[in-house]
This record gives sequence, structure tokens and C-alpha cells, in this order.
Amino acid sequence: MKRMMKIMLLLIGVCVLLLSAPTVSAVSLSVSPNLQQVFSGSLVDLSCVDDGQTADGWTVKRTRGGLTEDCGAAPGFGRLLGSYCVVDLSAPSETFWCEDSSGQQSDRVSFSVQSDTRDEGVILEIPALPVRTGSDVILRCRQRNGATVAAYFFIKGSRHGLTRVHIITNIQQADEGLYWCSTDQGGKSPQSSLRVRDPPTIIHPPPHCPPPSTSTNFAPPLTCPPSPPFPASTCPPPPPSSLLVPVVAGLVSGLLLVLVLGLFLFLCWKLKGTRTKNRNV
Repeated sequence: MKRMMKIMLLLIGVCVLLLSAPTVSAVSLSVSPNLQQVFSGSLVDLSCVDDGQTADGWTVKRTRGGLTEDCGAAPGFGRLLGSYCVVDLSAPSETFWCEDSSGQQSDRVSFSVQSDTRDEGVILEIPALPVRTGSDVILRCRQRNGATVAAYFFIKGSRHGLTRVHIITNIQQADEGLYWCSTDQGGKSPQSSLRVRDPPTIIHPPPHCPPPSTSTNFAPPLTCPPSPPFPASTCPPPPPSSLLVPVVAGLVSGLLLVLVLGLFLFLCWKLKGTRTKNRNV
């Protein structure tokens, strides 16, 4: 009996953890300009978006000194301009993300801030957001005055250069790693990590029969695939990607709650049977 009670308490604890733990959502942090390295005092616009649209109920947050702060609510942490959080970057390294009231969070984005005020101080223009596999990335080494300078580009410890622009084509997961640039004048940028993500999977609808050809040439007729058992318009739309994680967590929690309830009823039935047997004796 004691063992069954322990199992039931353990399952209840698992249910509580699933319901209370933060989950990663499809909502993402938008960054403009999309640069991971900036000079101290640069302004950057941050916003929470879902499939390119503003995500209502989400807040831009950051950590500083072990504390989590909301944009516009903490002293010195940005100002709200419509759906944007305008941030003046000054700390050597800062991390931001989006979060809603239920604790769901987006991926985090970090910035490296170059505080060097000398003319030879440089930054590496590298995307702050993850890039898709198969895309191209253009790297530049830029001074505080905005000028692009010839530099050596260091990619995962390997030196490339001397050039003003370095282009990486057909980005793959193997291209992830630390990047930085260095000039003959002694200027060296901070090091930043390039993140690569696979593009989302797109499910294409079944092909439709092409219209009759108007050509005078006689060609063998095309064979159309069999029609679906129901019109495409009657197919239920897929749930929004931002709801998939909460729905799955809810289903798992519901199954665990049913299991706990079943164990509880079983224990009640066993206890009732034991009492009946004792009375008969």
C-alpha cells in the first residue's frame, strides 16, 4: 500500500512539473539591424513576432546581474515604441528573449558590444539571428565611422583574407562556430558564434490535373492522380505552430492525470475489499 501511494505521489509531481515548466514557443525575437556585434552606444530594435506578425502578450526580457528585467519597466532597459523595444547597447555582452505570462520563451539572442573608441577598433558584421541552411552569409569588418576595412577573417580558428568582404555560400551545420576579424592596424573584433538552423518543413498539397493542352501536337494524355476522398477545402487547418508545444504538454498532462485517477480508484477498491473481508472474518 505504501509503495502504491509513493507511485501516485510521484506521478502527481510529474504532472505539476509538466504544467509549470517553461516551454519554447514558435514566437521569435526580431532584431533590427540583424547584427550580433555592435559598437557601444548603438541602438537596436527588438520585438516579439510570430510568423512575421507582432505577437500580442509577449514581452522582451533580459538578464543583468542575475535579475530578469522587462523592457520599459526596468531602469535603463530600453524604451517602448509601439511594438518595439528600443535598446541602447552598452554592456560588453547582453542577452535578450521574448516571454509571455505563462512562461513560454523564445530562443535567446546575445550581442557582443565593442567598447573600443579608437579609430582602429572594429566589429564583425555577422547575423544575430540564426541563418538557414543553404543560404549565403556576407561578412564584413567595419570601423566605428561605418567604413569597411580590409581584414583577415577567422572562421573556427582558420584564417582567411586579406579582403574587405568574405562570403560563405550554401551554409551548413558544419559552419557553426566562432568568427572574428582582425586588421593590419591592430584592430580586432570580438568573437561571435554563428548559428545555423534547418528551414521549416513545407508540406505541399497533392498535384492537380493540368488543364487540357491547346497545342495542335497530339501527345499521349497525362494520367492524373486519384482524387482525394474528400475535398481539400474540408480538411481541417493545422494548428498554429505556436500552439503545438502547449497542446502536446496538455495531452501528456491529461494522460498522466487519468493514470493517477485510475490508481486512486484502484486503491479505493482494494481498501474496500480488505475491509469487507475483515468484517466477514
